[in-house]
Amino acid sequence: TIRPLVPFLPTVESPKTKVLVDDRLKHMLVAAVIVCSMSNLPLYGIVRESSPNDPFYHMRVILASNRGTLMELGVSPIVSAGMVLQLLVGSRMMHFNQNAAQDRVLFQAAEKICGILFTFVCSAAYVASGMYGPLSAIGNGNAALIVLQLTG
Repeated sequence: TIRPLVPFLPTVESPKTKVLVDDRLKHMLVAAVIVCSMSNLPLYGIVRESSPNDPFYHMRVILASNRGTLMELGVSPIVSAGMVLQLLVGSRMMHFNQNAAQDRVLFQAAEKICGILFTFVCSAAYVASGMYGPLSAIGNGNAALIVLQLTG
């Protein structure tokens, strides 16, 4: 069960008052600046000349990702986690009552945990597959740093 992990997961509370359009625009602008910054910050420890061919070149727009940066994985782990959980609920392998508040909280927690796990697995797979250069060239320390940068 994931109940003990719920208090440790990040959450966003609903606003207690109506949020003005100006405030929404400010928050959206800050979020856009953060995403643009992350899309231009290169990963530390990668070998730049490792692979000039990008196997995900045509999918980068859909995945909101940018090769060799902190946004390498884009939104794919989060979207994949949500799709897998929806599939489990739809196939009745996981029981979820959308009308029960506690079930919604647990489902959102499961989505967050799966998203974090998917991000870790995807980043480890990228490093192990040689996307950033051979493991012998980048070293175990840099490989761990790359995984931590993509996961964190």
